[in-house]
Amino acid sequence: MRFQTLGIAGAALVRIEPHTDERGFFARTFCAREFEARGLRADFVQSSISLNHRSGTVRGLHLQWPPSQEHKLVRCVRGAIFDVLLDLRPGQPTYLSHLGFELSGDNRDALYIPAGVAHGFQTLADDSEVLYQMTDFHAPELATGVRWDDPAFGIEWPQPVASVIAARDAAYPDFSKDGFEAELARRSAGEGA
Repeated sequence: MRFQTLGIAGAALVRIEPHTDERGFFARTFCAREFEARGLRADFVQSSISLNHRSGTVRGLHLQWPPSQEHKLVRCVRGAIFDVLLDLRPGQPTYLSHLGFELSGDNRDALYIPAGVAHGFQTLADDSEVLYQMTDFHAPELATGVRWDDPAFGIEWPQPVASVIAARDAAYPDFSKDGFEAELARRSAGEGA
C-alpha cells in the first residue's frame, strides 16, 4: 500500500499496490502494521456498508462527539463518490478547512479520517457502494454533524443540489463556531448530552 499524507493532520489517502498476472490482480487493502508504522490507528471494531441508489445522493457530514475517538477508513467499492473531510478540531491549524477526493470502484483508493474530522460524500454514479471501517462503536447519543451545503465551509460539491438526502442531514442548523466549540468543550469535559 502507498500512503499519501494530506493537508489535514492525521488524514491519509491509501492506495493499493496491485500484483497482476493473467488472472487479474491481488492487493492488500489493509495491514495493521503498515497503518501503525505511520501513526494511524488500526484497531477497527466495526464495519458498515452503504448502498446509494441515485447519483447526487448526499450522506453527511458526520462525526461523533467525545468521548468517542472514531477514526474511519472509507472506500468506494462500486460506483464513485466525491468524499469530503472537514476538520472540526479547534486546536489544529487546518480547523474549519476541508479536502475533497474522488473515490471509486475503479481507482480503489481509500481515505483515513481521524477523529474530530467530519466526513460526508456525494455519489457520482447510481448504485454506489461505500465501505466504512471504524475504530469506535457507533453511539447514536454521540452522533452529530454539520450541513453539507453550509456556506460557512464553502465546499464545492459536484452537484449543487442533493438528489437524495436524509432529513437529519438537511436539517443541521447554520454552523456557529462559538456554539460548536462550547459544545465540544462541554462534552470533552465529560458533561455528556
